[in-house]
Amino acid sequence: MRTQPTALSPSVRNLVLACGIRGFPLFTVPSQMTKPKAAHFLSSQEASFRYVEKTNPASSNLAFLTYGVYELTGAIESGALSYANEEALLFCIKGDASATLDGKDYPLHHYDVLYVPRGSSYRLKQKQGETRIVVCRAPCEKSHPAFHSSWSETSTNEKRIRHLKGKDVFLMFDVSEGADKLIAGYTIFQPHQRSWPPHNHTDQEEIYIFTKGRGSMEVYADEETKSFVRSVGEGDAITIPLLNYHPVFSQEEELHFIWCIAGNRYWVGDKNKDFMTGKVDKLTT
Repeated sequence: MRTQPTALSPSVRNLVLACGIRGFPLFTVPSQMTKPKAAHFLSSQEASFRYVEKTNPASSNLAFLTYGVYELTGAIESGALSYANEEALLFCIKGDASATLDGKDYPLHHYDVLYVPRGSSYRLKQKQGETRIVVCRAPCEKSHPAFHSSWSETSTNEKRIRHLKGKDVFLMFDVSEGADKLIAGYTIFQPHQRSWPPHNHTDQEEIYIFTKGRGSMEVYADEETKSFVRSVGEGDAITIPLLNYHPVFSQEEELHFIWCIAGNRYWVGDKNKDFMTGKVDKLTT
């Protein structure tokens, strides 16, 4: 038995016609696409771009910071990347790439840092090889100017360096740059050194991301309850919630790490000179 088609009301018929024959959307082929183009084969070894998120406030005891890694392999360019309600810092920890941010190109050489304002669109690209770019993000309310920090310049600029016993701190993104919450830099420990004095923060949360060498780290609220003691190496990271002491210990080689802070914007040694002299057993900021 053949089913008779159901008559459509004028309003429904007009809607179907507006959407296309039999409900399929109408598609107008642009003039430049009237000739077919060749297909593109992507082998399993093809150049690639991916983002790996390591931690965020839902998976840690941090209130603000999200940390992830962009991985670029081969000649590749990413699609548009943006954070609607967050500011971000990019750290190039391996390889050689570039970022196009709001129409301007910024190089991302080894240890270079780029501040990405809230809502700004950017793309990452490289010509060859493998690049790893750490991204740390935090919520913000205001939009601030983009800022590029070159490692080759900062690492020789004494105004940006704080020398402590057995270690140097490099202020890659400091309070002199505009941001809501973020400041960041690198610390390089010489072999067989430790953080001194241990310190904690009442108004800053932090993450350490280790980029070279091996060592160890403790995170604790007080000596009696200290139980978080970890060996660390390249690629490891440790989150530091408020009110936790967080000393680092290097071993037989240099130990490098990113420190990224979200909260009130200051570096501990600039706020408390006892941190620079090491004349106290511990301190709180």
